[in-house]
Amino acid sequence: MKFHKEIYRLPVLTLSLLWAVSCQDQLEQPLQNQDIVENIDYSETSNMILMLYGSYAELNDSQWATFPIISVRGDDVNAAGDQVPLTATDEFRYDRNFWMYNSTWLNLYTDILYWHGAMEEIEKYQEAGADASAADQYIAEIKVMRAFEILQLAKLWERILIPESSSPNDLFDIELSSFEEVMQHLSAQMDEAIPLLPNVRPNERTDVPGGVTRYTALAVKAMAHLELQDYQAVADATSQIIGTNAFSLVEDYYQLFKIPGKLSDESLLEWQYSDFGMASGTRTRYLWNFFGPSNWTPAVEGAGGGWGFWEPSVKYVKFMLDRGERERLETTVLFTPDGIAEIQSDPDYATLPDWVSNTTQSGDTFNNHPRYNFLSGKFYLPSDQLTPGRFTYGENNNFQVIRYAEILLMHAEALVNGATSSSITADEAVNLVRTRVGMAPLSGVTLDDVLDEKFAEFGTEWGVRFYDLTRYNRTDELNYAERSYDPATDRYLPYPLEQQDLLPQVREAAQNNNG
Repeated sequence: MKFHKEIYRLPVLTLSLLWAVSCQDQLEQPLQNQDIVENIDYSETSNMILMLYGSYAELNDSQWATFPIISVRGDDVNAAGDQVPLTATDEFRYDRNFWMYNSTWLNLYTDILYWHGAMEEIEKYQEAGADASAADQYIAEIKVMRAFEILQLAKLWERILIPESSSPNDLFDIELSSFEEVMQHLSAQMDEAIPLLPNVRPNERTDVPGGVTRYTALAVKAMAHLELQDYQAVADATSQIIGTNAFSLVEDYYQLFKIPGKLSDESLLEWQYSDFGMASGTRTRYLWNFFGPSNWTPAVEGAGGGWGFWEPSVKYVKFMLDRGERERLETTVLFTPDGIAEIQSDPDYATLPDWVSNTTQSGDTFNNHPRYNFLSGKFYLPSDQLTPGRFTYGENNNFQVIRYAEILLMHAEALVNGATSSSITADEAVNLVRTRVGMAPLSGVTLDDVLDEKFAEFGTEWGVRFYDLTRYNRTDELNYAERSYDPATDRYLPYPLEQQDLLPQVREAAQNNNG
């Protein structure tokens, strides 16, 4: 059976270039904006997977502005650079006109509408007689991608729109869903997806290496229930992951965030990029420039730098020094001479460990710059790990999204809040994470211990610290370095002004919130 004048474009990727954009970069555009494609044979199962490839390409093609808006408000990281409204956001002074709010909203909703379009296309294949079980799996994988990004939208704006189709026009007819309704929706979506997904680690998949599996879906389900403070559901979901004994922590925490850590046994989800081991030509990459140094002396001559917009906080550095941490601090924070001097200006930290240096294990040296005193090490790729002939900062590295360490610590968090589990105890979960980095085991862990461990483990990652503190109303911790957090007004961002102008239900909600 053949259908003509198809209104969506078919993403065309070869198997050998699974994570690359097409030769004409068509994957960068939403489905509904593509040219007409004729003569699609919807009964041909082998064509159907191309919709899945396009969906993963959309996931990996996240705009650089999205991550910092999700992640900037904790006491673990500061905005640096010349984006004054981003610095203001970090200090809980929100501007609905700030372009990065609207960019993040559009980036996430564009992905979600794209994925609805892909699911609608796959359903056409099912109707035309293509492999129904494969179609069900592909749709389930896309549901997990969609759920992860809807989760981020709700954590930023609380009440959001949940799209039901690929049509942007349909958004006008959708009511805003409450935060609790969004989380319940995501949980139900994951329940639908889980039995249809591969029962393996992502890095064990051979059809789509690193692709979504049922454990990715269980992780997203656990994250949704954590926000609901439904701790037994968190324990149940994380127990299913832990109980498989399929996942393990990468032994070298420092290398986890670098080339050796790509698609490790710790990964449940990561954005994937590649230069295919070639000195030039096709590549896919995240815009690591956001994190990169504006002034450094790389060990590999000619290696490029970046903008220096992501700075671990002095509070985080001192917290880690007080704990006697080395591996996680050395991984998370890149020091400049001025940064070292800033720490030592406090008499309590006048003498630092010998290993604290502005030169890394790989011989890259980070010099002073007026924009920052520290840089983010988790988003740093040593220059000697660049593919020979490639010089763009961070090129070829993947972006860690969900790690097994987070599963273990969510599990522990659920248990210290009264949940039960037959897999492992809270002590065992926390100590797996601590032992990896040479920290002594704990006994009788408390909520304070778990939150401290998450602070140490996830510093500068995904806003984990901010959302932990707000979930437990521990926001006094956010009042540091002249910041002042108001729980009544600062938990969520104002809706972007552009969206208020476009969507009447968003405008009404903003007016009710005085924003």
